[in-house]
Amino acid sequence: MVAHSGPCVDNLLTVPQGEFKLNRLPLRARELLRAWDAADEYLLNYLAEDGKPPADARILILNDTFGALAVALNRFRPQAISDSYLSQQASRMNLAGNGLAEDSVSLLNSLEAPDGVFDRVLIKVPKTLALLEDQLIRLQPHLTSSTRVIVGGMIKALPASVWKILERLVGPATTSLAHKKARLIFTAPDPKRIVPANPYPVRYRLEGTDYLITNHANVFSRDSLDIGTRFFLQHLPIKSEARDIIDLGCGNGVVGLMAAVSNPQATVHFVDESFMAVASARENFYSALGSERQAIFRTGDGLTDFEPDSADLILCNPPFHQQHTVGDQIALSMFKHARRILRPGGELWVIGNRHLDYPMALKRLFGSCAVIAANSKFVILHACVND
Repeated sequence: MVAHSGPCVDNLLTVPQGEFKLNRLPLRARELLRAWDAADEYLLNYLAEDGKPPADARILILNDTFGALAVALNRFRPQAISDSYLSQQASRMNLAGNGLAEDSVSLLNSLEAPDGVFDRVLIKVPKTLALLEDQLIRLQPHLTSSTRVIVGGMIKALPASVWKILERLVGPATTSLAHKKARLIFTAPDPKRIVPANPYPVRYRLEGTDYLITNHANVFSRDSLDIGTRFFLQHLPIKSEARDIIDLGCGNGVVGLMAAVSNPQATVHFVDESFMAVASARENFYSALGSERQAIFRTGDGLTDFEPDSADLILCNPPFHQQHTVGDQIALSMFKHARRILRPGGELWVIGNRHLDYPMALKRLFGSCAVIAANSKFVILHACVND
């Protein structure tokens, strides 16, 4: 793992549970953002004071962005569920960075069930409220009438729909006073509640095909084909010489699926940092093309695990946010690694909003950047390795 170089932000979390050095992922020099927020501090302070759990409490943590809660509460040996590979890796990194054993926290992905029932369930509100709904339904076998569910978030990320979801799927909710623009929501399971069947994953028919597309709760545009992907699909390249094609940030895998249809000689690699995205892409690929057609599915940090000279074509619709934080950091990292792993003559195709400064970044990395197509909202860019 790359060493962190000269952070510009204080990375020491000081809470009643102790002092902990925490870093974000991806690591970058001169980091300007902390690896926790005021909602993490609020929740940890509450657990140390008014809501102190017994020493043997069984604790479950959901959506702990960079492991702040898991690290601070490690003595309870909590279980922690996340849909983010980066979040899990950050938890491991921050446990090790504080001299704590990795196995002091059980890290589970969003499609794995925790073990047993819990005294406390601590939830950071995810960006996608469908994921919160899916998580609360999956949690039902692990709750008892004495379980206390505590939800934390920054006020700007706590719409009224969060209360409605909690009261519908857990029980009556009360809230704390606001503190540093953060708030906590408290609820306990209502034995009279009627929990509906889980509506996720959802499915839709892909336009112009017979393919039924499966989308888990945390997949972008899970109810229909989004307009950016629709535009990208209209311009996908056919490369008869390509051996390896990567759908980078694959989401539900529709782009990689259609690239596989157009380039039957190639192996398509589906890559995303969301466990639910990769699971959706896998199901969609084999549902459409059958088990005889081979593909590779990888949950990870972009292209960091790929060897140099290992791809001929990379198709990318980069995210411009990490949870609630907006920025181009992830996209720029994707472009940099794409340049590293493309074979001579290999191509990177990118779709993005017109206002984003991707052309400049691609010109710096590849020497040139061409516009393949554009409309009022999106642009499709092409960069090639010429050496």
